[in-house]
Amino acid sequence: MIQAPATSKAVRRQHDREIVSLALPAFGALVAEPLFLMVDSAIVGHLGTPQLAGLAIAAALLSTAVSVFVFLAYATTAAVARRVGAGDLPAAIRQGMDGIWLALLLGAAVVALTLPTAPWLIDAFGASDTAAPYAVTYLRISSLGIPAMLVVLAATGVLRGLQDTRTPLYVAIGGFAVNGALNVGLVYGAGLGIAGSAWGTVIAQCGMAVAYLVVVVRGARRHGASLRPDPAGIRASAQAGAPLLVRTLSLRAVLMIATAVAARMGDAEVAAHQIILSLWSLMAFALDAIAIAGQAIIGRYLGANDAEGARQVCRRMVQWGVASGVVLGALLIVARPLFVPLFTSDTTVQDTLLPALLVVALSQPISGVVFVLDGVLMGAGDGPYLAWAMLLTLAVFAPVALLVPVLGGGLTALWWAMTLMMTVRMVTLWLRSRSGRWIVTGATR
Repeated sequence: MIQAPATSKAVRRQHDREIVSLALPAFGALVAEPLFLMVDSAIVGHLGTPQLAGLAIAAALLSTAVSVFVFLAYATTAAVARRVGAGDLPAAIRQGMDGIWLALLLGAAVVALTLPTAPWLIDAFGASDTAAPYAVTYLRISSLGIPAMLVVLAATGVLRGLQDTRTPLYVAIGGFAVNGALNVGLVYGAGLGIAGSAWGTVIAQCGMAVAYLVVVVRGARRHGASLRPDPAGIRASAQAGAPLLVRTLSLRAVLMIATAVAARMGDAEVAAHQIILSLWSLMAFALDAIAIAGQAIIGRYLGANDAEGARQVCRRMVQWGVASGVVLGALLIVARPLFVPLFTSDTTVQDTLLPALLVVALSQPISGVVFVLDGVLMGAGDGPYLAWAMLLTLAVFAPVALLVPVLGGGLTALWWAMTLMMTVRMVTLWLRSRSGRWIVTGATR
């Protein structure tokens, strides 16, 4: 009667240590990545408004192109972690190499598509005549770094699957520092202008990819894993990633619809919406770090044929998600007088922002559950269910959001619709986790 609670407490402490050891470095790496664009914006902004506008348009296209392929990290993490759990490190690294080869092929295809269509893409975004030339220049040069960034995604997935989130943190910090130094040197020292910023970013991205490849190649040689491309393995990686691609596109559609609806409300509303979305994304990094830990840990347990261990860590991670959401929501409310003036001094925007911000704060525990269960199911390789669940969520959200301005609702009503979207996601993911159908043990799903 006394031993059981002690054992349960010990298990919880073990899970907590694993979650923290993986989530904290993952959070650092996630936060470091957006700093690339911040550095570019700060440096290019001093060149002039047309250059900064061109950078903004090109960066939006580039970030979309890269984020669409985030499945390279997620699917690779799950597959590698299963092999690690099964005790087969050579096969784990071999699985990771398939993801890296897929990343190179996809990156080459994106570059081949972007280079000739860059002017059309920039024009489709409505760039002004003064900003368009700078946007085209930045887009064409920076697109050359897309293969490297996709390799970074896939290699990050390999290391996460190997239960290593520290190396991605170190590489991200190094890449950020090199990117900043190169941008200053090439933009101002060499006088290359916005082209120098693009080249600096490409060089930094390629350096990050090389650093990852060195780590992966060393691991492959140490464990006798082949580095050659395996067509069957590459096809399998693509098939595993396809459902996650559908999920990602559906989620981006939700965000695009929300921004489009806010834009129809007026300048103050869309400005306030952009601020809230930035804060929402920042909090998502913290919650996504826990989800990344979930992907790696769940995959390992399932690969080791430990179904009960997977259930236990899933329950513990949900508790982490709820607690993290409560803390983030409380911080958002308490700190709002401090950070809101940093974003805008316009009282109209502030007045529009504050009630919607309260809705976001209240919904953070829901977001915590969503991110954690999303990571758990990704770690289990349950991509098809995640795709269908996100399509259902989009089908529910889209008409509700589009009706907000028709019914006279404002930005607060729109963010209630976003909360509905997250609630639908939570329900679909919770039902799946309760069913136990995601628990498929073994080295492969």
